[in-house]
Amino acid sequence: MQFYYGPHMPLRILDEIEFWKHQEAEHTIVIRELASGLEEPYVEALKKWEEALSAAHQHAVRYIESVVRAGHYVPEQLHQQVLHFVSYCLEQSLQFIELCRQIKTRSKAVSQNPTAKVVLDHIIRESEYFVGIAQLLLYGTHSALAALRTDSSATS
Repeated sequence: MQFYYGPHMPLRILDEIEFWKHQEAEHTIVIRELASGLEEPYVEALKKWEEALSAAHQHAVRYIESVVRAGHYVPEQLHQQVLHFVSYCLEQSLQFIELCRQIKTRSKAVSQNPTAKVVLDHIIRESEYFVGIAQLLLYGTHSALAALRTDSSATS
């Protein structure tokens, strides 16, 4: 994500949230399908996460519609709501990452499936990428932004 969008930044971060929450919801399905014999508590937790992540995705879509309707001027109240939503999505992703780590380290089904371990690592890295974007928006400094641009151009 580029950070020079100026007044379009609320829309840009919402685009990121829409994309990543959809990805994370899909990842719950990937984990359930890939790790055959996954223990029932993890299966149930992943189903609940799928619902929660899908709901966040839908909230992002609604915020996008509101920001687009606002035009060139995003009211301060809407801007603050978006920042609060970004914070919520950041925390949600951190909790999802924690669940993925628990599944990777504690699930017997995953311990016997090297492919599932690799996929879980990939899923964790992708969610961590979103966490980094959200943290930079909420707490970032110019030096942190420059570092992100350097990192992302190296991986593109």
